[in-house]
Order: sequence, then structure tokens, then C-alpha cells
Amino acid sequence: MNDLPSHPLFNTKGEYLTTDEKVSLSYQRAKLVLNAYRLSTRDIEVCSPRFWQLMTDPILSQDIAMFTLLAAHIGLAIGTLSRHLTRRPDLKILTNQLLRFETVGLYLLTERGHGLDAFNIETTATKTAHGYILHTPREEASKFMPPTSPCFGVPKVALVVARLIVDREDHGCRTFIVPICNERETYRGISSTRLPPRSGTGPLDFSVTTFDQVHLPPSALVASDIMDISKRARPLEAWWDEIWRIQLGTMAVPAPWVSAIKSIAYIGGRYSLHRSLLGKHHVPTPIISFRTQQWPIAHATAVGIVLDNWYLPAVQAAMKLQDARIRHALSVIIKTTVCRHFQRSASEVAERLGAQGTFEQNYLAHIENDGKGVIIAEGDVLTLCIRLFSELVQQHYSIPLPKSTESDLAHHAASLLEENIEIYDSLRIGHRSPAFNSLLLPQAELVIESMGHALAYSAGLKAGLPQAILEVYECAVVRRDPAWYTEKAGISRMQQRMKEDAAVTSFMPHLEKFLDQLNIAKYVSAPIVSDNGWKEYVQGLPLFSGSAVPQVMPHQAML
Repeated sequence: MNDLPSHPLFNTKGEYLTTDEKVSLSYQRAKLVLNAYRLSTRDIEVCSPRFWQLMTDPILSQDIAMFTLLAAHIGLAIGTLSRHLTRRPDLKILTNQLLRFETVGLYLLTERGHGLDAFNIETTATKTAHGYILHTPREEASKFMPPTSPCFGVPKVALVVARLIVDREDHGCRTFIVPICNERETYRGISSTRLPPRSGTGPLDFSVTTFDQVHLPPSALVASDIMDISKRARPLEAWWDEIWRIQLGTMAVPAPWVSAIKSIAYIGGRYSLHRSLLGKHHVPTPIISFRTQQWPIAHATAVGIVLDNWYLPAVQAAMKLQDARIRHALSVIIKTTVCRHFQRSASEVAERLGAQGTFEQNYLAHIENDGKGVIIAEGDVLTLCIRLFSELVQQHYSIPLPKSTESDLAHHAASLLEENIEIYDSLRIGHRSPAFNSLLLPQAELVIESMGHALAYSAGLKAGLPQAILEVYECAVVRRDPAWYTEKAGISRMQQRMKEDAAVTSFMPHLEKFLDQLNIAKYVSAPIVSDNGWKEYVQGLPLFSGSAVPQVMPHQAML
């Protein structure tokens, strides 16, 4: 596993490849990584330490298309099947093929017309005397957008969530095993329309998938008892139980983005240390000497170290909780905090790398675009925040947070939630009322993210992270809501500016040490991290030269 960064598959320069060659490379890399970790179905079912070791491997942040394949293949496909294996030994042949990546596992839930409201999907699986008939009733019910094309020489099987119809009655959503394609073509009744690549991202064969009267055997039903097709007494609870791996996925999908933040900080920091401008008297001045360059590098580095310290312990603590509501709440907090930190760090650092930062080989341009996908994966961040915020404001349950006296960030989180609870109680409105929608919901994400900030900072304090790191992290969070810190914490705008200046000043003498402590260097291939690295990279680029002599035209001579 430690040799993955040096493997030839991870040293192939993607910028030289065609779109399909890049997609093929991601499939090969996914198989390599999965085989390196040799997970068991039990590892995946209970999310063992080995499972999280894979999910947090920095190699995943180097190819997000590969990670997308693995997240669905391991977390959703194998994960969903895993809890039924005791009573369904017939599924072990399939899961063993999936564990070896001999077959690629997909998870087809959302539909073109039903993204956030996946509870209302329209794909049907009608019970017959011999099994089920899977069908897409209209275009809006087509499955969007797992990579179901048969273009890359790998068999694929999907877990398809569809409405179970028994005697013309809707029995709610259930999951079915559906072979999609062999190495060359889709199976009868299955259509896969390949979508164009998403702009600036690591490409994958994302598709729109439809089913035309596809016959499935009784064993296709994903259940411990395939004879139980009864209507569920509590449809919504049954729905959440059916898609139980999605909630765990909410915690897992941010993992590569912690490593991505560290890579961004390392690339930006190393570039800034060797890149110079000619000042007065033609004396080279490193661009890192400017405060406008120092802040984004210090910010990204501090965030990378704080999140790296917090993420895995936070996940492990959440996994131990018996209350599924609080476990999912912490999943939402973790995802929101990591994703939003990533977006801010990536955009800040990318702008400070000049023209070179816009090229694919230097990582930042494409990872920033790839980051837009994780915002949606396993639950849209804003939608997740809205649901959690609504439940917290109504005081259905509470989240264990640091005491408000521990830090200004903890005070901020507690104060924001308390403020919104008071508004909700004073208005005496329902959570579906227009007033709740217009006045309270816009605060949802800020409140949830503030909880993540407080938890991450608290973990950093307890772990004894360097004070300079914690101070820069705190200043970055204050930037998110400076008005509150003025109104409630009594820190004026000028005091905030002075604290930030002092934090960066104490941080900068240790920059190179902090960059090394990111432990990401061996995963970074961006040539601009050093002057020699760039010069070597250029030697491998296509070179055009010639001996043609331009002809001088008469009108040019007269000019």
C-alpha cells in the first residue's frame, strides 16, 4: 500500500491522455487500490479500521474519478449486500467478484427528475409469478448518472432502487441486483446513454440509464428474506433503512478532500517559496514575502493539519454512537466542514499560483472542479444542512459540542444555534411555514458549519497542535462571520485584523516545517513545487522547431 504512489499507474501523466484513456486509467487504478487493501465483506459492513485506512489513503485524492468508482463499488454496492450474507449465501459469489474488482459494482438511486427527492423515484419493479419486471416508465425516471457504459472492458452490476409493485399496489422502494453489461455490451432491455465529461474534472463514463421490461429472478431482491415483499408500516423509516449505506457514505466521501487540502497547501507553499519577483536593483524577492501570498498558504496549511487531526477520530466516534440520528448528524457536520474548507482553500491558493496554477498538471485547477462533485455526492451539502438544522431548531435531539467557554469558536456555534431556536420559538411557526423558509433556513449551513469548526478546533487543542496552527485556523473561521465576533465576542474589526496579522506572523517562520508535517509530498506530482521539477517536466513536452525563413512582402518593405 505504501508503494502505490510509485506504481506506474500513478505515474502516468494524465494530461497526455485522451478522455477515454483517462477513464480507462481510473478503472485500472481502482482495481489496483482495492486489491492492495484486500478488504473483506466484514470490513466493509462494519466500516473497520482497514476500511477507513483505505478511505483516508492520500492516493485517492490524486484521482477523484477513481475514488468515485471505489466509493460506489465498496461503500454502496458491497456495503448494501454485506448485511444480508448470513442469510443469503447465494450472494457470496457476487460479493467475491466485487471484492476482486472482477465486476464493477454500481448503485442506481437518483433519477433525472428526482434528485433531492429520491424518496419519490418512479422506476418500477413489478412482481410476477417468476420474479420481477424492472421498467423505466418515462424519461424523468431514467437513472442519473452512475457510469453504466460497456466501453471499458469490465462487466458491471448495479444495485437499482425501484418501487416494488405487487398486485398493482405500491409497496415502497426496494433494491434489486441488476446485471448491466459484460465486457462489450449492455444486457437486453438496458440502455446506457453516455454523458459528456464534466468540465475540468477527472472524466468517467457517467451515463443516463433506462430499463425496458427487464426480467429479474426472485433472488434479485436485496433482502435477507426474499419472500418478504410486504408493504412497510412506516414507509419513511423503511426508506432510510433501505438506503442505509448512503448515510455512512456521507461520512466517507469527504475523506480524500482532507488530503486534497494538504496537497493544495503543499503545492502552493513550495511554489511560493521558490518563485521570485525582481524588485529594486534587480534583487529577487520571493513572493512568499508578501502578506497577500502568506495568508492563503498559511490558511490552507493550518486547515489541512487541523482537519487531518480531527477527521478520522470524529468518524470513529460517530460510528460508535447507538443513536442513528446523532451519528448521521455528525456525518453531515463532518462533510459540510471539510467540503467548505476545501472550496475556500482551493480557490484562494489557485489564484496565487498565476497562470501555471490553471494547468492540469499542477493539480489545483482540476481538483477544484472535482470538488463540486463531492458537494452533491451522498447528499447535497445544503440540503443535508437544512434537514439537520430544522431538527436541531425543533430540539428533536442535541449534538455533543465543546463547552462554549472552551473557545470563541465553541461560543459561536452554541450562540448561533440558541439564537435560531429562540427565533423559532418566538414566531410560533411550523418548520414548513413560509417564515421558517425565508428567515431561518438561510442560516442552516452557517450553523452546521460552525459546529464543525468548534469540534475541529477542540480536537486540535486536545491534541496539542502548534499554537500558530490553531491561531491561523481560528482567524480563518472568524472570517466566515466577522459580525458575530464583533457583536457577541467583543472583537472589533480592527482587533480581528490585528489578531490575524499576529497569527500569520507567528506562523510564517515555521512554514517549511509545517509543510513537511502535512506528510503529503510523496503523493504530489505537480511540477511547479520546485524550479528543477518544472524544468524536467518541460523537457518531456512536445517541442516544435524548424528552419523556415519568413518572406518579406513588398508592402512590408515600404513600411
